[in-house]
Parts: sequence; structure tokens; C-alpha cells
Amino acid sequence: MPDSTRSRGWTVWLTGLSSAGKTTISQALSDVLRGRGYELEWLDGDAVRHHISKDLGFSKEDRDENIRRIGALAEQFTRAGKIVLVSAISPYRAVRDEVRQRIGNFLEVWVHAPLEVCEQRDRKGIYRRARAGEIQHVTGVDDPYENPLAPEVECRTDCETLDQSVIKVLEALERRLLQR
Repeated sequence: MPDSTRSRGWTVWLTGLSSAGKTTISQALSDVLRGRGYELEWLDGDAVRHHISKDLGFSKEDRDENIRRIGALAEQFTRAGKIVLVSAISPYRAVRDEVRQRIGNFLEVWVHAPLEVCEQRDRKGIYRRARAGEIQHVTGVDDPYENPLAPEVECRTDCETLDQSVIKVLEALERRLLQR
């Protein structure tokens, strides 16, 4: 790919329930994109919350603020010409749309699996603890997740392989990089 194409930044925003596969797809995408010579940053929702948004809880207002903070970072990296991978639940459509408008070069990827599948994959025990009443404000259990209305890519991780998901996102991103 020509160097001039690589200098144009894009944000690839992976949204979906906990354990849907956002981080797994982001890691694989990161490996492929770096292997192709792209400069990129990866903003994982858990890492950002641990370092930059540790002052926030899980109310709607706090979740929206967390997404705005991630969006502000993504916007800066995108303007600097990098590809930015964001893997964050980002449950509310309005704030995702707000961030999309600010960033401009924005590819929304809905990483989708039924709640039952996400619960089976639940390595962190979030769903189990929510079902037991130990924690509250769990997206998909007692807090809503607002599905994207028109994502550029939908990865159905319950019925497609990791490679299939990665290829779909990669192809959509590279089409946009070539158009600009």
C-alpha cells in the first residue's frame, strides 16, 4: 500500500457486549495491521478505565464520559495519521454517534454474539456475579446495550471464525483508506 495512504488516520470502533470478542478481534487486527506497516494505537476499554477513567463508575453519565474520553484520545491519534483500534462496550448509541461526528474517519464494528454465548465465554465472571446479585449495572443484564443501527461491519462471533471477522474489518478499513 502506498505511503500516502498510510498517513491518513482512521478510528475502528469495536462495540458490543462484554465477552463478544472485541478485544480478541482487536488483538488479531493489531497484529495484521502492524505486519502491513501501519502505525496504530489500540485503546482497550478495560485498560482505559483502569488508567484514565478510574474515577468513573458505571452510571449512564459515567459510561458516556468514559466513551467521550476514549473518543478524545482516538480523535488525537486519528488526526496524527494513525489507525486507532478501540475495543469498548460503549453501550449507548448517542455517545457513539457523538464520537463518530467528532472523529470523522470512523468505522463502526458491531461485535455481536447473543447474550447466552457471551455468558458462556465470561472469563472475568461479570455475568455470573451480576446474575448472583453481587454487582449491578452490567450491560446486557440490568443495563441496556443499544445495538448500532447501521454499523459499517458486523462480526457475528457466534457463527464466524476469528479470521473471518478480522478479514471483514480489514477489508472495510482498507477500502476506506484507498478512497481518501
